[in-house]
Amino acid sequence: MQPLENIKILDLSRVLAGPYCTMVLSDLGAEVIKVEIPETGDDSRSFGPFKNGQSLYFISINREKKSISLNLKTARGKEILKQLITKVDVVIENYRPGTMEKLGLGYEDLRKINPEIIYAASSGYGHTGPDSKKASYDILAQAMGGVMSITGWPDTPPTRVGMSLGDITASLYTAIGILAAIHHRTVTGQGQKVDIAMLDCQVSILENAITRYQVENKSPVPLGNRHPTITPFQAYQASDSYFVIAAGNDSLWIKLCEVIGRPDLANHPDYATNNLRTRHIAELNAELDKILRNKTAAEWIRIIDEAGIPCGPINTIDKVMADQQVLSRNMIVEVDDTRAGKIKIAGNPIKMTSIEEKTHRGPAPEIGGNNLEIYSGLLGLSPEEIDLLKVNGVI
Repeated sequence: MQPLENIKILDLSRVLAGPYCTMVLSDLGAEVIKVEIPETGDDSRSFGPFKNGQSLYFISINREKKSISLNLKTARGKEILKQLITKVDVVIENYRPGTMEKLGLGYEDLRKINPEIIYAASSGYGHTGPDSKKASYDILAQAMGGVMSITGWPDTPPTRVGMSLGDITASLYTAIGILAAIHHRTVTGQGQKVDIAMLDCQVSILENAITRYQVENKSPVPLGNRHPTITPFQAYQASDSYFVIAAGNDSLWIKLCEVIGRPDLANHPDYATNNLRTRHIAELNAELDKILRNKTAAEWIRIIDEAGIPCGPINTIDKVMADQQVLSRNMIVEVDDTRAGKIKIAGNPIKMTSIEEKTHRGPAPEIGGNNLEIYSGLLGLSPEEIDLLKVNGVI
């Protein structure tokens, strides 16, 4: 039995922040019923890249979910949603705050129907505060949350992290909140609202930037690929390419000095401790640069790794997808889609004894592809009633 096998989730979210969250919960065994606008569906169905007219972006996040179509702007559509609320454990949405309330489908409305419902809302700024009702996207979360101000290189424009960190961080926190709420309900019998803001999540992952500001009394700035307080802990250039060394403590530093043929550096008065190395990083890196450019990255990685010092290559995506460690952990899996054919996507990083590892995943659903199963199986509607709902533009 999978951890969330008995949990039903009604997923009203679209694009990334909500769907990524329900993908994680689906991987843990939850049944995810995706509610989509009739005909058009989730916005991300129109996001590239495409293969045979099918969005691979959509497939990668929505594989193995179920889909029903439902027009929540119709009275009958709202009525059906309320009926579904009595049959599920969790409802998740990532609309701008106030949208669901205008439809009469906000948390206070739905808890009256099902007091045990867990209502998860993921939005740009949360459901409280002066900016609550503003629209947001990933780049705004990264910008306003401070992440862009510490990413990139000195004297270059602010840099967005190369994947949707704002959305995905919010997705993971939403999943954590939902799991905590499920446990709370198990103990108390009470449902609750989970309110996650993308901005809050970016602030929460600033790590030592907040504490550094308080000590140094100035805002941290981009430092390229090096760590702000640990040295050497960055990418270095070998004779052919860059690679990473992460000597996270003084004992690893001493070992590194030995294997690169410069034991004298270990006892140098400017480099004897981590704080000193960080303070004199420019001079230290100049010394290391002269040494490390004499061999290839592969040669250095072999030498340094054999000494037990953390190091590794900077893989491009093709190399990630072919990496033996990644493959051994089943982190690249196949989806066999009716239109796109076989495609490769990321696997489930949460390894548990109760979750069977699979090399293949089921396809993403078509819009309303599970209408008959859900409307008939959960709500008891007849095929004729379901056909009439379609004729009337409800589904």
